[in-house]
Amino acid sequence: MHCAKFSRAQPLGLCLGLLALAAAWIGTVLAAAVAATPARAMSVLLIDADSGKVLHAENATSPWYPASTTKLMTLYMTLSAIRDHRITPDTLFTVSVNANAQSPTKMGFPIGTQVTVDNAIKMMMVKSANDMAVLLAEGISGSIDQFAQEMTATAHRIGMTESNFVNPNGLPDGGQIMSARDLAILARALIHDFPEYSSYWHIPAIKFGRRVVRNYNPLLGRYPGTDGMKTGFICASGYNLVATASRDNKQLIAVVLGAPSGAARAVKAAELLETGFTQNPLTWLLSSLTNVNSLTPIDASPPDLSDQMCGPHRKRHQSDENDDADASDETDSSGAESNPEFSAALAALHAPSSKNLLNDIGPVTPVVVYTGPTRSPDQISALAALPEAAEPVKKKPKHKLAVAKETDDGKVAAKPAEASKPAAKPAPHKLLSSKAGDTGVGDGKPSAAAVSAPKKPLKPHPKPAPPQQQ
Repeated sequence: MHCAKFSRAQPLGLCLGLLALAAAWIGTVLAAAVAATPARAMSVLLIDADSGKVLHAENATSPWYPASTTKLMTLYMTLSAIRDHRITPDTLFTVSVNANAQSPTKMGFPIGTQVTVDNAIKMMMVKSANDMAVLLAEGISGSIDQFAQEMTATAHRIGMTESNFVNPNGLPDGGQIMSARDLAILARALIHDFPEYSSYWHIPAIKFGRRVVRNYNPLLGRYPGTDGMKTGFICASGYNLVATASRDNKQLIAVVLGAPSGAARAVKAAELLETGFTQNPLTWLLSSLTNVNSLTPIDASPPDLSDQMCGPHRKRHQSDENDDADASDETDSSGAESNPEFSAALAALHAPSSKNLLNDIGPVTPVVVYTGPTRSPDQISALAALPEAAEPVKKKPKHKLAVAKETDDGKVAAKPAEASKPAAKPAPHKLLSSKAGDTGVGDGKPSAAAVSAPKKPLKPHPKPAPPQQQ
């Protein structure tokens, strides 16, 4: 529309009014389109662990689905129970039907297996074992519901006013809500309330039997000074990370929620930490920076990133059930990256001095974990000396072969191969673990596994059946 073409019968004011209406209409349409588009912005926060001062914040008070970062709250509750003398690290809890039924990632121990509090914490924090989180919750409070109520009450007491819990492991639930602000408050509370247990959140790897599982936190052993804490992933939340690092008598806490990939969350966390460590201390010591507890909560619903994270456009399928699946896909048990995108993203990080922010990962000494009562130092040394199992080849076999299951003392019990079954209707079976070799009990006996009932032999068919489409 050009107002210069209007005649005397069509005043210039009318033309300008129409243009204003048109512009307003276009603005409304664009605003509606933006509102209908899922937010891609991450929620990030960087604070000083000692003072609680906020060094950097973006959407830090937006409610978010925490995924497995929830386990930091389960850890806080467990350590509180130890401090209050309700349990000890040697207390034995028993795997229930409910714990056994949790989705991967999990240890997959059979119902009735006993695990000490100490070993359950290590498995929960390193492998992100959902069944061990439930084992701790039920052992401490009697049920998941009761434990979740106590989690919420404790969170609010220590200042996590935006948090609500319905389970101890962070598996998908619309009522499981935290924020970057609350996660930073929680990380700070763990550091200050339980310094004697700090080893729990920076164990580089665990060894169960002959299998070694590396911590999913990609900054451990790579970013100088990293000393915690926990990763998380579900489709609705994206890739989450709470990372802590210490350098020059200063400890920082970085929170990244909603990253588009495991590599992106590692990159963002390292950049945040590096910014905090390299800036002039006077810049933030003399400024009036906000304390993390003073950040104003936002009354909103958490963004649902399910389509972006797990939609059909994703190159690699992700699953809500396999929390932290990215880590197992991007690194092997030795920590070497198998995903080129992950390696390239980490290699692209450079500090102002042109020095890589993240070092090449080196060998680590895993911490031995086991089932059953607390072992003696000699017994633990014997478990540590067991040779590490070779990494399984990640490909689907055409036929089911004989399976060998390990116990945590390294003995292997061979299971007979099942009879061949028609390809069209494979017999259902239940795996005890998200990865082969993760199951076992501490008494040296092989773990139980579900074995399909024998089938009647097939009658001869005059003509082979046409192949079914997959």
